[in-house]
Amino acid sequence: MKVLAFAASNNKNSINQRLALYVASLIENAVVETLDINDYEMPIFSEEREKQLGQPKEAKAFFNKFTEVDAIIVSFAEHNGNFTAAFKNLYDWTSRIDKAMFGNKPTLFLATSPGPSGAKSVLVTAEKSASFMGADLKGSISIPNFFENFDTENNRLINPVLKIKIKQAAAQLVEATTPNQMSINAY
Repeated sequence: MKVLAFAASNNKNSINQRLALYVASLIENAVVETLDINDYEMPIFSEEREKQLGQPKEAKAFFNKFTEVDAIIVSFAEHNGNFTAAFKNLYDWTSRIDKAMFGNKPTLFLATSPGPSGAKSVLVTAEKSASFMGADLKGSISIPNFFENFDTENNRLINPVLKIKIKQAAAQLVEATTPNQMSINAY
């Protein structure tokens, strides 16, 4: 099973990237690919720019990442209750290649923040956008108070209730992709 796990954030020290990679690490024997959306930076999308530039190579490269995997894990950072501008622009460009850019693949949406809301607002937005993105959404989880619930030294979730929820969501992703062939790691 090949899993694409990334943060919808352009922060080089993204806690959402840590969360996405942690959840992917729970899937036994998965080949995990990650990316940094900074590698796909493009001008702000507009129809005029699209006419001038066509489909930028960065949008094509980002889209190709989705075609090469069996499942997707995205952890959304929240800016003013919504997607980060960096992700939204990337999504706008890539959706012009294929509106269902996630390819109807089993997908898990996550979000976290240092505060008590856990970036729930952006997660609601992502859930509403899932069908437009072509995501076969298997779960959606917000992790509040990241630094209280995640051991950053050992890269693992420490809140037992959240840990169970994350493992259940990862199991749903596995089941949707490869029934009875994969399992979830204990940590």
